[in-house]
Amino acid sequence: MADQFFMTQKGYDEAVERLKYLQTTKRQEIIERIAEARSHGDLSENAEYDAARNEQSANEGEIVELDYKIKNAKIIEENDDTSFVHIGSRVTVFDPDLEESETYEITGTTESNAMENKISNESPVGAALLKHKVGDEVLIAAPDGAYTLRITNIA
Repeated sequence: MADQFFMTQKGYDEAVERLKYLQTTKRQEIIERIAEARSHGDLSENAEYDAARNEQSANEGEIVELDYKIKNAKIIEENDDTSFVHIGSRVTVFDPDLEESETYEITGTTESNAMENKISNESPVGAALLKHKVGDEVLIAAPDGAYTLRITNIA
């Protein structure tokens, strides 16, 4: 059985749009850069050609990965239930060791973005928080040691 990738409808739509961009616009831009670099002659010492070919390889790899995730996506219905943590929840947690609070949005793997505090349901924190309620203390099993977070709000 293929992997399933949990996505919100918004995340799915964004992934489809990104795939379309990579397959059309970006692929064409790279092809044009390769053609330009080839026109400069000797390819064995052509850094511009090598860079364009490396970018082409990375782009094609991202296309394959994104296409696989889209084909195996499981769309998660919007859920306004704030009685427990689920994918789509915005969860505020308090870390007693650091004496600070942080708010995370629990997303599927394709939508996670650490810079925006969007964490995957498969990450150590995301997986541990799922199905817990406000007031619960949750043990997070991290690579550098376990720690506890207390859920203070679910939105």
